[in-house]
Amino acid sequence: MRSNPSFHRLILAALAGASLVVAMPAGAQDSEDGIEIGEQPAILPANPSDAGEIERGARENSISGDANRLDRGDRDSAPPPTKGAKPTKGDKPDELQGINIYLRMGAPLPEVPPEKPYEGQPDEAYGAFQRGLFLTAVDKALPRAQLGDPAAQTLLAEIMSRGLGVKRDPKGAAFWYGQAAQGGDPSAMFKYALLLMEGREVAADKAKADEYMRRAADAGNASAQFNWAQILVAATPGVRGLTAAMPYYEKAAEQGIADAQYALAQVYSALKDVPAEKKARAREWMLRAARAGFDTAQLDIGLWLVNGQHGPRDYEGGYRWLSVAAARGNVVAQNRLAHLYINALGTGPDPVEAAKWYVLSRRAGLKDPGLEDFYLGLTEEQQKQAIDRANRFRRT
Repeated sequence: MRSNPSFHRLILAALAGASLVVAMPAGAQDSEDGIEIGEQPAILPANPSDAGEIERGARENSISGDANRLDRGDRDSAPPPTKGAKPTKGDKPDELQGINIYLRMGAPLPEVPPEKPYEGQPDEAYGAFQRGLFLTAVDKALPRAQLGDPAAQTLLAEIMSRGLGVKRDPKGAAFWYGQAAQGGDPSAMFKYALLLMEGREVAADKAKADEYMRRAADAGNASAQFNWAQILVAATPGVRGLTAAMPYYEKAAEQGIADAQYALAQVYSALKDVPAEKKARAREWMLRAARAGFDTAQLDIGLWLVNGQHGPRDYEGGYRWLSVAAARGNVVAQNRLAHLYINALGTGPDPVEAAKWYVLSRRAGLKDPGLEDFYLGLTEEQQKQAIDRANRFRRT
C-alpha cells in the first residue's frame, strides 16, 4: 500500500521553523512554542529557491511518506559496510561485539537458554497458512470465524484481501476485518481503520476509524502506533500534537517502523522540553531509519553529519550517506552532494562529478543559483563530461 500523500507534510508542518532552519548561528534563540531553532552553523547552504516537495511511497502499513528536508546535521556514523569491507567500530551491535570478545579470549560461548515449552493449542489454520496451504487454511479457519474467533476472522480477511489460493474478494475481506476488529484483534482493528479511512469497501467513518486506530495502537500494533501518532499530529499541529504523539512514535520505532524512527529523530531534535537522554538519541533513530532504507533519513543523517548538529561533524560519514540517497534518486541529496564535491568535504574535489549531480537535480526541478554559477564557470569539455555522466546515471 502506498502512503497517503496528505500525511507527507505532517512532520514538516509540525516542525515548521525548527529543523529546517539550521543556517542560524550557534546559540540561536528558542521559539516561543517550545521548538528549538538551531544549534551549530550549517556548512551546506540553506534551501534552494524552488526546492518543492519530493514525495515517495512509504512502506506497507504506514501512512507516512517523504518530504523535502533540506538542512539538518547529526551523528558521526556511516552506512553499513559493503560486503567484504573491513568492519569498523560501531558496525555491529554490542551483543555481537561481545561474542567477538569471547572468541578472542578463547572462552566458550555461553549456552543458549532453553526455550520454554509451548503449552497452548497449535493453530492449525495459521500453520497451514505459513506453509502456503491456503485452501487448507480457509477450511480450518472458516468454522472458527463463523463462531466468532477474531484470529480466524483476521486470517480469512488476509487470504481474501490478497487472493491467496482463492479469488480476491475485497468486500468479503472487509466484512471479516470488521468482525475481527469488533472482537478486538489488533491487526484487524488497524486494517479496518484503514478501510474506514479510505471509504471504498465500507462507508467512510473518520470517528470510527480513529477509534479503531487508537485501540490497535494501545494494543501494541506497531503500524497502528505510528499512524495514530500521525493522526494526533494532524489533529493538533505544533508542540502539543508532537508531545502527545511522541510515546506512540517511540513504541513504533522500537518495533522497527522506519517512518516512526525518522519522525522520532525529528521530534527529539526539535522539541526543547525532550529529556536530555532522549534528545541524545536523535542521531541513533535517524541512523536506524537510514539503514532501513528510508531515503529521506539517509539524506538527513548525511546533512546532520556534515552540519554537525546534535554532535560532532563527520564529513566522510555525511558524504557516504548523501551518496547513498543521491544514488537512489533523492533530488535534494543530489544537490547537496554537488556542494560536497565542490568544497571537498568528505571527498576529494571533483568539478565534473559535482556538475553531474547538479545537472540531475536541476532536471528534476530543483534550482540552485550558486550551483548554476559554478556550472557556467566550467569549461565546455567539463560541462559535456558532466552531462554525459548524468545521462548514464541509473538509480540504484
